[in-house]
Amino acid sequence: MQKLHRVALVTAICLGTFMASLDISIVNVALPTLLSSLNTTMSGLQWVVDAYALCLSALILSSGPLGDRFGRKRIWLGGVALFTAGSLLCALSTSLEGLLAGRIIQGIAGAAVIPGALSLLAHAFPDEQQRVRVIGIWSSVNALSLVVGPILGGILVHTAGWPSIFMINIPIGIVALVLGAIGLKESAHPDHAALDPIGQILSILWLGALTFGLISAGDQGWHSPEARWSLLAALIMFLLFIAVERKVSRPLLPLHLFRQANFSGYNLASAVLGFSSYSSVFFVSLFLQQAQGWSPLETGWRMAPEFIAMALAATSFGRLAARFSVNALAIAGYGLIGVGLLLLAQLQAESAYLHTALFLALLGIGMGLGMPATSALVMRSVPAQRSGMASATMNAVRQTGMTVGIALLGTLMSLHAEQSLNAQLSSQNILHASSIARSAIAEHAFTAGVPQLVELTHAAVASGFSLAMLWAGVVSLAMTLWLGVMLHPRFQLTQESAALSRK
Repeated sequence: MQKLHRVALVTAICLGTFMASLDISIVNVALPTLLSSLNTTMSGLQWVVDAYALCLSALILSSGPLGDRFGRKRIWLGGVALFTAGSLLCALSTSLEGLLAGRIIQGIAGAAVIPGALSLLAHAFPDEQQRVRVIGIWSSVNALSLVVGPILGGILVHTAGWPSIFMINIPIGIVALVLGAIGLKESAHPDHAALDPIGQILSILWLGALTFGLISAGDQGWHSPEARWSLLAALIMFLLFIAVERKVSRPLLPLHLFRQANFSGYNLASAVLGFSSYSSVFFVSLFLQQAQGWSPLETGWRMAPEFIAMALAATSFGRLAARFSVNALAIAGYGLIGVGLLLLAQLQAESAYLHTALFLALLGIGMGLGMPATSALVMRSVPAQRSGMASATMNAVRQTGMTVGIALLGTLMSLHAEQSLNAQLSSQNILHASSIARSAIAEHAFTAGVPQLVELTHAAVASGFSLAMLWAGVVSLAMTLWLGVMLHPRFQLTQESAALSRK
């Protein structure tokens, strides 16, 4: 009977993680379809992804303390139920506002489901060998969700429409709830719960204002009041957040850990990982559909090389680390990410798919090495008793990087594409070139009677994509150089000497 309970527990947690992780990647393939179905704009598409990522990154640090205070099983089951309800709301939405409301609910719930999984597994399997085995299964399911996301999304959008990418979560969520109720045991440590409600509110406000400001800049220009005031508000809220975190007894964000150069440096790498590689999925999907004209189904299959390569590299990481060291793999991973992104920046609307597949595979290998290497470096930089807090911080920072990456790089992409198309139309003496370019790029709406508008728009989108990938690649290569400095033996000795002097 105990074995059946454990099978139910592991299956439930894997299903919950699969569902929440799937919605990070599966939505990207449906973005151009949502553009026309919901009559939205490029900024609306950015919010479809960022509404989920923002709530996930802002709330993920509170998941552990809430589980400690109210019970890990209760919080996790509540997260799965809420995620299922949010998915239903997304599927039934007929407007962008309704879809965003559902995505916000999904993000809030995902913050309880994704990080809570490891804590539940650790408490359910006290034996180290068993724990390592089930965590390996959980990690494989997590990687699988990223692999099948674009492919499954393309099939569902092609055969059943975009609501089906959310409807698929309903049966998964119900099964996870039933198995979780059977297999999970309640555990809580209310005396150790580090709740920080003011810090939590400020973290949501500053990150939300920053995202709104960056997306508004792409929609209305950098000098628009919405962009300027939102970015100013984000700065003020961030400073208030830091002030609160420095004074509260049990802070949401462990600022004292960031005084260590290793911990802060590796978390910066985690932020770059989210900013450059995680956000690139959003742009690759738009490029394949809006610059090269592939359908959602064809796009899903064409994105597969990246995620297959990533899964293969991640599963081989342990063997590779034993031979080459985590340090070497971290530098190699970020270097490959940077090179892969710079190669993607060379793609044009008419580029052959073979080049795209090779560049995506290279990016995937870099991600497959960079992700576990960053985790290992962060865990290595803190004592064992702080590993849970360090893991949650690293994940929150990475999700924040992705949120900012989609907002900022998406703004650069749309503005550059619009300017490029406007210049092309103006050179042909076409009236109202600016408004036509804006409609074609922001809304993918084409004015009749304008020669070669579709071809020119494809080229403009490809140009904007190239700029976004160029900056993402430059940031990744800069982090590669910084990791080379941080992981150099001389730097490590300096940090050890500084730590001893503080003691």
